[in-house]
Amino acid sequence: MISAHARASVTRRRGFTLIELLVVIAIIGVLIALLLPAVQAAREAARRSQCTNNLKQLALGMANYESANGCYPGSYPATRLPALTVGGTWGAWSPQSLMLPYIEQKPVYDSLNFNLLNQGDTASYMGYVANTTGVCTKINVFLCPSSTPYVGAMYGTYNSPTNNYFASVGSSVQWQLAGVTNPCNGVYGYGGPALGNRDVRDGTSSTIAFGEWRTGDNNANIRSIQDAVEINTINVGPNTDDPSNNMPYGGALWQAYISQCAALATSAPGRSWIAQRWDVGMFGRALGNTLMAPNSPYPNCNKTTGNGDFDNYGVFGMSSYHGGGGNVAMCDGSVRFLKQTTALQTVWALGSRGQGEAISQDSY
Repeated sequence: MISAHARASVTRRRGFTLIELLVVIAIIGVLIALLLPAVQAAREAARRSQCTNNLKQLALGMANYESANGCYPGSYPATRLPALTVGGTWGAWSPQSLMLPYIEQKPVYDSLNFNLLNQGDTASYMGYVANTTGVCTKINVFLCPSSTPYVGAMYGTYNSPTNNYFASVGSSVQWQLAGVTNPCNGVYGYGGPALGNRDVRDGTSSTIAFGEWRTGDNNANIRSIQDAVEINTINVGPNTDDPSNNMPYGGALWQAYISQCAALATSAPGRSWIAQRWDVGMFGRALGNTLMAPNSPYPNCNKTTGNGDFDNYGVFGMSSYHGGGGNVAMCDGSVRFLKQTTALQTVWALGSRGQGEAISQDSY
């Protein structure tokens, strides 16, 4: 027979005191706090790997396009209805649009009418309405999983598809390739009827084809680093055909430009829809430049002339949510991680396709 004292001892041994329970909870909390950064780091590593794979697909798609067509894709104008006039950069089709069949997106490509504009919602721009299904399609290969999706609608009606990877016009504030004496020095750009010679003479392994950028917040009332500051008071060159628009030739003027832009960042108007779309072949939409290393403290800048979009020259550079820099796809199909501490001269050399710069891989 068990005595009352023995039964009490057994009862006491079966439970936890409040202090013991609190200690266990505290230990669990410490373990979670220690494990959480490791889990987050593992998730970011997976997202960064997916971003690398996306850019790899774009680079290979570009190579396949070039192999099939004998040239790189560019930014092309389309027809404006009902007058049947040829549009300019506004409503032009992007290199990414032309590459769709080469990145396993032929159904989207087949839904597009490249003879019509892809912007506008009035009777003069009915091509946009005709192309709505295609241009509003979210395409995973254009989306960096570390970036936030663009939250907003195009013309207040259709959800924006988002595009985190821009086609590089090079180390230039210029975006034109044809019809000018001093075209942009990168692989891509707006070309009009003909794009001219775009041989990558500096070597395909040393020339950036695509870079990544963060998505705009679609809120012009809150200034963010991803907004494009509207700066109408100074130019890098006197006009869009000036040689100083290409680096390093225009380096001194460019430094003055970006410094003045930064000074106006909180007072000048800004545009917050970078990375909204992949189909439009102009700055801020599908075209960008390599004027600064990723995640620069300087803002994007847009030379404005009263227009309502990005169809003018400016600074639309690399940025990412990856710590320490951002991914770039090279013309040879490789993907590199470009550090945000990379020197400007190196960034400019990587962006240009034929200026004869010699680049050491340990410089970035």
